[in-house]
Amino acid sequence: MTTPPPLSLYLHLPWCVSKCPYCDFNSHRAGDKAPYGRYVKALQADIVTEAGKAGHRCVESIFLGGGTPSLFSPAQLGAILDTCRDKLVLAQDCEITMEANPGTVEHGKLAAYRHAGVTRLSIGAQSFDPALLIALGRVHGPEEIIAAFEEAQEADFDSINIDLMFALPGQDLEGSRADVARLVALGPSHVSYYQLTLEPNTGFYRQPPQDLPDDELAWRIQEQGHRLLGSAGYERYEISAFAKAGYRCRHNLNYWQFGDYLAAGAGAHGKLTDSGGRVSRYRKPANPLQFMERAERGELDAAPVTIEAADLAFEFMLNVLRLADGVPGELFLERTGLDPGLIEVPIRQAVADGLLQPLFDGRWRPTADGYRFLNDLQARFLP
Repeated sequence: MTTPPPLSLYLHLPWCVSKCPYCDFNSHRAGDKAPYGRYVKALQADIVTEAGKAGHRCVESIFLGGGTPSLFSPAQLGAILDTCRDKLVLAQDCEITMEANPGTVEHGKLAAYRHAGVTRLSIGAQSFDPALLIALGRVHGPEEIIAAFEEAQEADFDSINIDLMFALPGQDLEGSRADVARLVALGPSHVSYYQLTLEPNTGFYRQPPQDLPDDELAWRIQEQGHRLLGSAGYERYEISAFAKAGYRCRHNLNYWQFGDYLAAGAGAHGKLTDSGGRVSRYRKPANPLQFMERAERGELDAAPVTIEAADLAFEFMLNVLRLADGVPGELFLERTGLDPGLIEVPIRQAVADGLLQPLFDGRWRPTADGYRFLNDLQARFLP
């Protein structure tokens, strides 16, 4: 492997106003005394650590995730991004995404984030139904979603994503249609449209809602949503991602195409390919207090773990099978350094079973059934 994969940077900001019952991310209730200033300094120190791993490689995208990054002030996020610009080589057109909760966006704040260098905004709407927002534990209403979106437009953000969930407690086809219709009326450039799932270590997993749609209704809701988004000019380019022309999320595409990414912040995970083609992963301490203490002691350089060949093949397929455009056969060798023969048999079997389709130019992608049963398709590549 002579040319390393593209490189991104993920920055984790771990606090939220409250913990949503469906959320399994490394997020923590902020309360009144969250040490934002101390955390910013720790994150800046961690960025310096990550810069040592990057060397002279160019960072193509940065993603400020959480938690709720919009709980941090524009000045604090500006200081974080200044450290990135000082210590890393950033692409001239580096995509810088920030997640924002509509309930934490004050008037004038988004313009200040834009001025600090954020180029792309991701608004966590989840639904436009007031009752469903309450059921999901969200701290905003539909009016605040609209206000945040309009303020983002006024702040000169042209690249705006809205997250929308489906198969929510008590939701039917008409309710989900209304949700998608309200989103389409706003006209964001990008949509993340994904099903509510009950993840371990969440409130919903411990005490599931009683009125969740069954599998058949959830599938019908999903198909309806996909049709509505398609007819409104959104192209599905990943299993849960839809974009207008020119607005695909470059950061997430790098994950799905098995690129490399640096990781800074509590619980952040990184993946790097060395000059010999070996791929390794590493992670930072998940607890924010432990993360800050280790940063202050200069002990954040987590030991990488090399991914073994069989696991590497599976991880590659786990990501690229999400893509709608199909995967070039040569990308496996390019991103893993492994013999493509390792995945030849399960690919042939998946094609024979109608889960994968080969394309005329050497690519292959999931069929409609392959997408519907994606977990089963991915599992075929387990070691």
